[in-house]
Amino acid sequence: MLIIMEPNATETDIDNAIKYIEQNGFSAHISKGAVQTVIGCVGGKTMDKRNIELLSGVREVVRITSPYKLASRTFQQDDTIISVKGAKFGGKYAGIIAGPCTIESEKQMDETAERLSEIGVTALRGGAFKPRTSPYSFQGLGEEGLKIISKVAKKYNMAVVSEVMDTSQIPLMLKYVDILQVGARNMQNFNLLKELGEINKPVLLKRGLSATIEELLMAAEYILSGGNRQVILCERGIRTYEHITRNTLDLSAIPVVKKLSHLPIIVDPSHATGLRDKIAPMSRAAIAAGCDGLEIEVHAHPQCAVCDGAQSLTPDDFSILLDDIKKIAEIVEKEVT
Repeated sequence: MLIIMEPNATETDIDNAIKYIEQNGFSAHISKGAVQTVIGCVGGKTMDKRNIELLSGVREVVRITSPYKLASRTFQQDDTIISVKGAKFGGKYAGIIAGPCTIESEKQMDETAERLSEIGVTALRGGAFKPRTSPYSFQGLGEEGLKIISKVAKKYNMAVVSEVMDTSQIPLMLKYVDILQVGARNMQNFNLLKELGEINKPVLLKRGLSATIEELLMAAEYILSGGNRQVILCERGIRTYEHITRNTLDLSAIPVVKKLSHLPIIVDPSHATGLRDKIAPMSRAAIAAGCDGLEIEVHAHPQCAVCDGAQSLTPDDFSILLDDIKKIAEIVEKEVT
């Protein structure tokens, strides 16, 4: 349930309301808007809402019927905006994350990052730990890869985005990474999500291969309930019977999520389509649909990429696409960062 405070409620009123619900076995989550404060009550058993409504400074108590409480638009009306080193996601902003699928070498990362930086990209992606379908495929460089992307990103003043696969990797990732990505295969790795709820860095949560939108929001709820409010959702295509593209990009998820939740949602057209020539049209469509950013694979020499070269753009192609994205963003009143 939600406790909606009066606009003129004092800090003492708010503190007393929090103490009351905590004494009844609930945890309190605070959302302070421009006009009033909302307290989300999570957990616990049952509580007579009339007793809460009698507390000083309480305007009304609203029960949330959706299973995701903190991710709900009911809990927080205003869009969550997440800002990391110039890249902004949510509200009027559409952040851009770009870079290769896998960190291969310092030369590869430096060459790609230099070109991306020249055209204004401030968030650099690259995988150091790779969840591959085959155990014989390249699994990433591990910590050495994180050192490389961290060094290169620092050189060009870019944020680092990289995937975490296991709870044991979190301390290592925190040393090098600005936005921790949870891949589609780990969307329902609840132990990992709980641990990420206790850190103070943004988490990029990708939709699972066969996950519903509600399941995606419930996965985000695990992170939010732990205290970490910096969650970026990502639509990256779902598994269908179609085999021509790698996955099927669900663009309808963008307006659906934005109606249900205050969390920013971005799109990964590279993994969604798996084909270089499909990335540009799907990126343009995603921005037109109102997404809060894009994550696109860019490699200086995609024909030589260790993995997923077929779904990576060259820096030149990406630069042309970025110009198109900015034009479309103006029409939907978005600012590309």
